[in-house]
Amino acid sequence: MTTYENAIAPARKGRFPGIRARTPWELIGGIVFWVVVIGVGIYWVVIWAQGGSDGLSGFKWQDAHQIFLNVGRITALLGGYLAIVEVLLLARLPFLERWFGFDRLTIWHKWNGHAVLYLILAHVVFSVWGDARDPFLGGGSWSNEYWNLMVQPLYPGIIIATIGTVLLIFVVFSSLAIARRKLNYELWYAVHFTAYAGIALAWFHEIPAGNELTPNVEVIPADIWRATYAAALLLVVWYRLGWPIVQNWRYRLRISEVVEEAPGIWSLRISGRGLERYHAKAGQFFFWRFLTHGFWYTQHPFSVSEAPHGDSFRITVKALGDHTGKFGQLKVGTRVLAEGPFGVFTADTRTRAKVLMIAGGIGITPVRALLEEFKGDVITIYRALTERDLVLSGEIDQLVARNGGKVDYVVGDHTTPEGARLLTPEHLRELVPDIDERDVYACGPPAMLAVIEQNLHKMHLDHSHVHIENFAI
Repeated sequence: MTTYENAIAPARKGRFPGIRARTPWELIGGIVFWVVVIGVGIYWVVIWAQGGSDGLSGFKWQDAHQIFLNVGRITALLGGYLAIVEVLLLARLPFLERWFGFDRLTIWHKWNGHAVLYLILAHVVFSVWGDARDPFLGGGSWSNEYWNLMVQPLYPGIIIATIGTVLLIFVVFSSLAIARRKLNYELWYAVHFTAYAGIALAWFHEIPAGNELTPNVEVIPADIWRATYAAALLLVVWYRLGWPIVQNWRYRLRISEVVEEAPGIWSLRISGRGLERYHAKAGQFFFWRFLTHGFWYTQHPFSVSEAPHGDSFRITVKALGDHTGKFGQLKVGTRVLAEGPFGVFTADTRTRAKVLMIAGGIGITPVRALLEEFKGDVITIYRALTERDLVLSGEIDQLVARNGGKVDYVVGDHTTPEGARLLTPEHLRELVPDIDERDVYACGPPAMLAVIEQNLHKMHLDHSHVHIENFAI
């Protein structure tokens, strides 16, 4: 089973929700998002008041089935809008990643995805319930009415919309932590990708059945809705397919060196032409795909393990699962496809002269890259279970000796009595007495990051100076 430790790993729940202070773009984005949500609600109310939605101007509050139908309609409109937002959040649009950061986009994507599913399920429940309680349709149970809509559809596209809803349920379920631990990355990614199919199938029900959007009610809203979906589709196709093809044709990436750093740990040097045009920075990551047998159908995120210098990138990977366990088989000359760079875990977020960097396991790779750029009073804490797990320690020692600062190797099993206090608030104070005066950068396995976030919160550090990359695909 492949884990996510080779990229900057996520902390599922933390006290520091971002890696930097809120930006003006986030304020603008939030305003636009809620303006559209409220606007959709106002539009529906106006249509309802004018009798445009099935002549509802004659609605009486005692007509319970109309209440259910109305709830079903407004949840459908909001769910359709949030579905577009869901797709765009992780369409890898460069301007969104630059404004907000990949970490926040993935967090918003997660919670927005839940909202989409709950709104769609509410639409199904209340719409069918409304029809079931309609005296003109004969009434009946919810399940019977749903079956009747399937076999003798009152609205277009019921069957394909049902398939789309089932696909969205699978996607959300696979994203739950308990499911993620039981699914390998490749299967999880394949299931997650079906969200596009789920939204597409729902589309064939949404326009023809949407009373607020159908042409006989108002042509312009339906056209705007279609244009919005079309624009989202074009953005996704270009930035997920077209632009990566253009980029990789320009750069012609290939593996130029394979080095076994230690048993089960490899560094790959990936070279190409004109790589400075990527404008990649130390601390960022790419999605990598290796075009050879056993690798071409998978794409994984790995951070660069040295600062980009324009002629090549280097990644360092630890064998942690089915995919990464085969990296020793990769050969020099193998073609590589890359998407990126992504992430704002970079020197650009530094706000103080003093820095503390905390890394765990293979999460040392972006920290090692940042050590090339961070100079002066920089303390690095490298957490590992055993001495054997200290990856690239020789390079780290050389960089610290050259650029100043110091490195502390914290080795031990936290489940043992002697290891239980490692990186606790008390231990961190001993290692870094002036931690309150430093920017803190942390990356590593999810469990470790969760503990680090809790401990930093207990130390009452200013969250604007705590930089944690919540990378959660």
